[in-house]
Amino acid sequence: MPDANTMPAPPSFPAPLPLTQVMFADTFWAPRIALTRTQTLPFEYEQCKQTGRIDALRLDWRPGQEPQPHIFWESDVAKWLEAASYSLATTADPALEALVAEVIDLLAAAQQPDGYLNVYFTVVAPGNRWTDLRDAHELYCAGHLIEAGVAHFEATGKRSLLAVVQRYADHIDTTFGPGEGQLRGYCGHEEIELALMKLARVTGEQRYARLSQFFVEERGQQPFYFEAELHQRRRPGFFGTRIPQDPAALTPFRQYNQSHAPVREQHEVVGHAVRAMYLYSAMADVAMATGDQSMRAACERLWQHLTTRRLYITGGIGSSAHNEGFTSDYDLPNDRAYAETCAAIGLVFWAQRMAALSGDGCYVDVLELALYNGVLSGISLDGRSFFYANPLASNGDVHRKEWFGCACCPPNIARLLTSLGSYAYAQHDAEAIVNLYVAGSAQFDFGDTTIRLHQQTAYPWAGAVTLMLSGDLPATFTLSLRIPGWCRAPQLQLNGAPVALAGIVNEGYLRLTREWQAGDELLLEMPMPIERIYAHPAVAANRGRVALQRGPLVYCVEACDHDVPLEALLLPRNAQLTAHFEPDLLGGVVVLRGIAHAASWPDQLYQHDMPIAEPVAFTAIPYYAWDNRAPGAMQVWLSE
Repeated sequence: MPDANTMPAPPSFPAPLPLTQVMFADTFWAPRIALTRTQTLPFEYEQCKQTGRIDALRLDWRPGQEPQPHIFWESDVAKWLEAASYSLATTADPALEALVAEVIDLLAAAQQPDGYLNVYFTVVAPGNRWTDLRDAHELYCAGHLIEAGVAHFEATGKRSLLAVVQRYADHIDTTFGPGEGQLRGYCGHEEIELALMKLARVTGEQRYARLSQFFVEERGQQPFYFEAELHQRRRPGFFGTRIPQDPAALTPFRQYNQSHAPVREQHEVVGHAVRAMYLYSAMADVAMATGDQSMRAACERLWQHLTTRRLYITGGIGSSAHNEGFTSDYDLPNDRAYAETCAAIGLVFWAQRMAALSGDGCYVDVLELALYNGVLSGISLDGRSFFYANPLASNGDVHRKEWFGCACCPPNIARLLTSLGSYAYAQHDAEAIVNLYVAGSAQFDFGDTTIRLHQQTAYPWAGAVTLMLSGDLPATFTLSLRIPGWCRAPQLQLNGAPVALAGIVNEGYLRLTREWQAGDELLLEMPMPIERIYAHPAVAANRGRVALQRGPLVYCVEACDHDVPLEALLLPRNAQLTAHFEPDLLGGVVVLRGIAHAASWPDQLYQHDMPIAEPVAFTAIPYYAWDNRAPGAMQVWLSE
């Protein structure tokens, strides 16, 4: 194992453009981001206020009072702060800024003299700090606080929250590590590893990166820390008997938090899906920070396993509610799919890092798939209700909720939406990279040269993208345009003349290097036909079934659009389907229409004759938009 006290000089990798250098002006994402600022963030603040999450920071709780502060309340508040900070980076909002300042003041006042900051272990269980790393989420909450501090500093330039979280990180750095008297532990729920890398980047303090590397490297080493912790504590952890206490029964449970083996020796994605995504994201961070090829190989191996055996067509991950995570290969049930919103968000995090690590657009393909489907389904069109789990079929009893006792998903999706600009573009040396197609503009700075790239497109409803260049031109650099995996026959024009793509498309990107002139204009055409998708035969739930996709969007059918039960629908292989934009439906969507068949059956359980198939009108909507109209059944996979 490499020495966690060393941090080699990092190689150069593409970096996301700062939010302040990206502007969305489209009709798909820009209104959603605005809605997050005007509706979702104020609503989530009120929920945190009403449920006691914010006022708990006053440290005035006394035994017997309700509600009792919970072990991961800080994480919900921190994610809200992070989301609000991203919003402030791009849009002035005095009211939101005042709420942010109020919460930061409460956090600063709640911080202990040694830098420690956790309400539960300050007022509910004082004296028990760092004794229950497996269950109690201390480092997890610290990680989210650190990410919020970095986001707030980068958005506003103010150090009020950054100073708080840096003091906390310093306390953690003295508490954990390989040195004498330090704890060689790590969190039962990964998160702090990502946060420490961000803190190192923004402060220039490489000891935070070394601590992140330590947490990643130490995981799964023997003797297993959580068992030693349990033996020393001599009492159940926070979750009590819900988690095995007998070390002999813990072997299968180690996979739940990915502590069953050192990270380089892990070969399958296992356990709790959100924990797994945060760990794998941290592994990619370490690989980029150190140039460690064995860590990169482990990331690639785990990615291959996930995407070929345990990934839903929507980009959702985690098939079981029992462990909020993975079961076995090809076990992808539809109505019982857990596919937690936070897990899809974690997949977006990991995919972005893998794309930077490799330079391969195939990772952004999965990022885009998860973003438009498994993530976006997690929030209602009005921005005020949320899915925790995102099934691919429902009999009509699954609906979004305003809040949850474990409220990780609502602020998590808010922080992703408000930071979405940082996923659209990246920059590397003399290369401007377009990862997502969104109408608007981006600014790339190459030394003293500033280039502005303008996009015009109706994506994701149409695949035509016009890109125009302005700024300090002429200038020579590479413009890399991602060609999505779903696009079979891209075409490119430069200033009206066709460009041959042979030799300039590789690893998922169309890379064009030239001396660019002011007014240069590119037209990228990506045909967007309706495609049928079939599952691997080992996916038992989808044998004899088909799903529909157009561009990055996966489609589903809802009961409110059909006069027959959805399970009776049969989609003929030769059915002609057409795409229509409906501006007044679900905020404006492209729907798929055609003629399907429905089996007609008499009022009896069995019969000798084949059922009669009657033609019926067929309508499919984007999966992300389901459960925003009349309650009813939904299906992604249809009998063919």
